Amino acid sequence: MSPNAKGALIALLAFGIFSTHDVVVKILGGLYSPIQIVFFSVLLSFPLAMVMLMRDATPGTLVPVHPWWLALRTVAAVVTGVSAFYAFSVLPLAQTYAILFAAPLLITILAIPVLGERVRLRRWIAVLVGLGGVMVVLRPGQTDLSLGHLAALAATVGGSLASIIVRKIGSEERPVVMLLYPMMVNFVVMACALPFVYQPMPIEHLGLLAVIATFAWIASRLVIAAYQAGEAAIIAPMQYSQIIWASLFGYLFFQETIDQATAIGAGIIIASGLYIVLRESKSGNSENTPVLRTRSRSETGTTPRVSLFMRTAGKTPPRPDDP
Repeated sequence: MSPNAKGALIALLAFGIFSTHDVVVKILGGLYSPIQIVFFSVLLSFPLAMVMLMRDATPGTLVPVHPWWLALRTVAAVVTGVSAFYAFSVLPLAQTYAILFAAPLLITILAIPVLGERVRLRRWIAVLVGLGGVMVVLRPGQTDLSLGHLAALAATVGGSLASIIVRKIGSEERPVVMLLYPMMVNFVVMACALPFVYQPMPIEHLGLLAVIATFAWIASRLVIAAYQAGEAAIIAPMQYSQIIWASLFGYLFFQETIDQATAIGAGIIIASGLYIVLRESKSGNSENTPVLRTRSRSETGTTPRVSLFMRTAGKTPPRPDDP
C-alpha cells in the first residue's frame, strides 16, 4: 500500500471516530446545556494537555510572545466550543457539518488581512461559489433561521479565526501556550456559567463525557498518523467523509434525513473546499497555504488542535514549494 493510500485510510478512520464523538455530543445535548458539556469536556481533556506539555522540549516560559493574538484566539475558541456543541445538539448532523465545512472558505478570506495572502481569481471564485452553497443550505427567506443555525455559523467563523491565528503565530509561539490558554479560559468561563445551568448527571452520562474525551484523543492521534504517512493534499479532504457518517448516524439514531437543499448545498461547499485545498497544494499558487497548513477538523475549543500536536512532535510537513 502506498503511503498516501495508507494515510487516507487512517484519516477516514479518524474522521469516522470524530463523527461518533459528535453523535455522543448530540445525545447529551438533548439533555444538558452546552455549557455543562463543554465544561466537562475541557476538564477531561486536561490529561491530554499535560501529556503534550511534558512532550514539549522547546525552551521558554508559558508567557505568550503575542498576547493580543493569543487573546483573540482564546475568545474565538470559547465562542466556538459552546456554539459548535449547541449546533450539534439542535440541528441535524448533516446540516451542521455542511455549515462547518465552510471553514476553508473563511480561512482563505481571513488569510488576506492576517497573513498578507494574495488570493487569485480562481480561489475567489471558489470562495464565492462555496458561500453560495452555504446560502443553499440555510435557505434564507424560505425557512426560519434558528439559533442553531446561527450557532453553527458562529462556530465556523470562530474556528476559522482560531485556525488562521495558529498559522499566524505558530512559528514563534510555543504550541503548549496556544493550547493551554484557550483551554484554561474555556474552563474558567464555563465554570462561572455552570451554576446557572447545571443538572445532576447520572454515572452513565458522566461515562459518555469520558467517551467524548477518549474519542477526541484517539481520533486526534490517528489524524497525526495520517499526516505523517501521506501528503497533506491527500489527507485534508478526508474530513469531508464526515458528511457520510452524519447521514448514516443521523438516520440510525435520530431519524434524520437529508433534504435536497442540504445535499446540494453540502456538495457545493465540499467541491469548493476541495478546489481550494488542491490549488494550495500546487507550488506557486499560495505563499502561505493557510487552509492546507491549518489542517485538522473544525476547531471546537475543547480539545487540542492536531496541528499543535504535530508541531510539538516536530512532524509539521514542509510547504509544497519547500526544497
